[in-house]
Amino acid sequence: MRKIKAEEITKEVAELFRAANYELDEELPGLIKEFIDKESNPLAKDILEKLLVNAELALEKRKPLCQDTGVAVVFVELGQELQIEGNLKEAIESGVELSYKDNYFRKSMVSDPCFGRENTHNNLPAIIHYNIVLGDKLKITVAPKGGGSENMSLIAMMKPSDGIDGIKKLVLDTIIEAGGNPCPPVIIGIGVGGNFETSALLAKKALMRPLSSHNPDSNWANLETELLEIVNSSNVGPQGLGGDTTAFKVLIETMPCHIASLPVAINIQCHAHRHKSITL
Repeated sequence: MRKIKAEEITKEVAELFRAANYELDEELPGLIKEFIDKESNPLAKDILEKLLVNAELALEKRKPLCQDTGVAVVFVELGQELQIEGNLKEAIESGVELSYKDNYFRKSMVSDPCFGRENTHNNLPAIIHYNIVLGDKLKITVAPKGGGSENMSLIAMMKPSDGIDGIKKLVLDTIIEAGGNPCPPVIIGIGVGGNFETSALLAKKALMRPLSSHNPDSNWANLETELLEIVNSSNVGPQGLGGDTTAFKVLIETMPCHIASLPVAINIQCHAHRHKSITL
């Protein structure tokens, strides 16, 4: 059986969070340039150009893309034939703490959601999702998730009769209500199906997909394209100041659901779209 030491995991997690907070998704600069070419609003075009400048400065000066360095979200795909020498959860959280301390990232977690709300001073606990898979590999995906975009996200337990038209209306209404709060242009992850909690997880997982990807089902892939057009016709625009570019991408993940249910979750991601992965 293949083995990995916990210390190696800690080191890699720390580096992943550093890179995610400093570097744009590799597909995003090209996508931003495409939308700059299509943008008809001069102010919106100027804002899009400044996003690229911000990304260049972040790399050059080794500064975070955004001052909100987020909740530490981690997706783990653990091969069932791999043995971790040590405590996996502790290894991951040690990596989070190390990265946020050494890189002087803002620590945003509070110990209690209502009573006291005292800062934990290490950005812990991390939000870790585990999935057991075949093989002897360990894949780790990290996603620093800022509060501005997360706060505009939602779950709706819709009726099956609401159907596709209901989903379209829900997405558009959500984006219009969000306005400039999630720092648009945004990436929109949508989870449809499962139940209350799995729809939210589907939406979050959708945001981990490559920006050039499409849902493998043609019906849902077509809906991704249609929703992007609908959202971009809203005139919310970059930073909520108007324009043709409210979202860069819509990504949908689905799974079967109960005969009486149509759970729909919308997880909004800011324009920085921070996430990094490694397979060990």
